Amino acid sequence: MPSRTLRALGLFAYYEELVNTWTRKLSNRHAAEDLTQDALLRVLEAKAAPEQARAYLHRTARNLAIDAFRQQGGRESLALDSIESHPATCGDPEAECSAVQFAAQIEAALAELPLKCRQVFVWQRLDGCSQQEIAERLGVSKNMVEKYMIRAMRHLRDRVGALGPH
Repeated sequence: MPSRTLRALGLFAYYEELVNTWTRKLSNRHAAEDLTQDALLRVLEAKAAPEQARAYLHRTARNLAIDAFRQQGGRESLALDSIESHPATCGDPEAECSAVQFAAQIEAALAELPLKCRQVFVWQRLDGCSQQEIAERLGVSKNMVEKYMIRAMRHLRDRVGALGPH
């Protein structure tokens, strides 16, 4: 059997695990199945086989989910970006459930913020935009972007800071 076929068989062993993980995170089994298939395809198309196939597959799925979130302009649940697929939570249902609940709390707290504060937080923390880029997008000064970010961070700390995972 060619090595690519063996690699495919090894990766498909993680199919249900990945679908179940992303069904919980996205609250949509169909989207989780699509995401899992895309992740498997992406990993299979890679030239070299990853050393840590399971972790690489989970990270690939997460990256694809974030890409989809960004392409949709951030209109979907912010929980998607808030949930890190850390090895500590992979395969640990209790830790994953806790992470999902925490992400939902972050999402709810962000929804309480004024639009510009929320946009600054998402663009800087999730999209990796610089303060200058954000200032240009919003038509405000860099100083104002800093103030929006400080306000968002304080609000998040006050609303969910004590509830976060330790």
